Amino acid sequence: MIHDGNVLAGLSVSDAVGRVIRTMREGEPVWGVTSLDSHLYVLRGNRSTEQVEVYDIESFSFLHCLTVPGLGAKDDSVACRHNRCAYISDTSHKSVHRLALSEAAVTQWPVSDEPSRLSLTYTHGVLVTCSKVRMIKEFSTDGQLLHVLTLPQDAAMPWHTIQLSSGQFIVCHGVAADQLHRVCLLGSDSGLVKSFGGSKGSGSQLMNAPTHMAIDLNGFVFVVDMNNDRVLLLSPLLTCVREVVSCKQIRWRPLRVHLDSDRGRLYVADNEYKDGKWTEGRVTVVNV
Repeated sequence: MIHDGNVLAGLSVSDAVGRVIRTMREGEPVWGVTSLDSHLYVLRGNRSTEQVEVYDIESFSFLHCLTVPGLGAKDDSVACRHNRCAYISDTSHKSVHRLALSEAAVTQWPVSDEPSRLSLTYTHGVLVTCSKVRMIKEFSTDGQLLHVLTLPQDAAMPWHTIQLSSGQFIVCHGVAADQLHRVCLLGSDSGLVKSFGGSKGSGSQLMNAPTHMAIDLNGFVFVVDMNNDRVLLLSPLLTCVREVVSCKQIRWRPLRVHLDSDRGRLYVADNEYKDGKWTEGRVTVVNV
């Protein structure tokens, strides 16, 4: 089962070595990057920016902007091929915006808790990770709350969740020094099956703030290891394969990652963090 926006169809990445093929224009910080058909959608800016930038996915040329009225502080975006729309998490208003890409129509629904990162279920719903309360909330495409899963205490600050076709979940969590920094495989009841990582660290077996992920059809996991300035590739058994994107291939700090299911590309949101603020960013495109 392929999850739109999360899975690279039919590509084995066990021997993948990332190669940068493009760096897109620098500007305001990038909070989300996703793709659908021939378009790449880039979510930038601060609280006052209500637009999504649209690019041609082959030439990377800017086409136009889509306006999302009332959009506040952004945290992530994901496009759904099945429903022909994109979803954007809004932490200011504790909500998700649904942007119909064909007619640019926008609807919005409440999450109640502050939403972090987004992904799609194998039934084309929306998974919203709520970091501060350790919850995963599943919504239908029209915003009906379908399911709530509370994570274990040791999964503090969960950032991103992806559901597998088995019903299990891959979750990345941890940001503070006294927290575990892991990628975990959880059962459908949120019980821990296996994990990668541990205390905050670097090297090949530890991470420092794993904040975003993408998973291919064969179960390989691309995980943003934010404070180590890299993207790691994990096996389906959650063992480290290699750095698929290293600190030498990006200018600043990786924040989000999107796997293009048609072209074998990894899009990395590469942002500068300075004086306690995200100041600017760009998208780095990597062949995998």
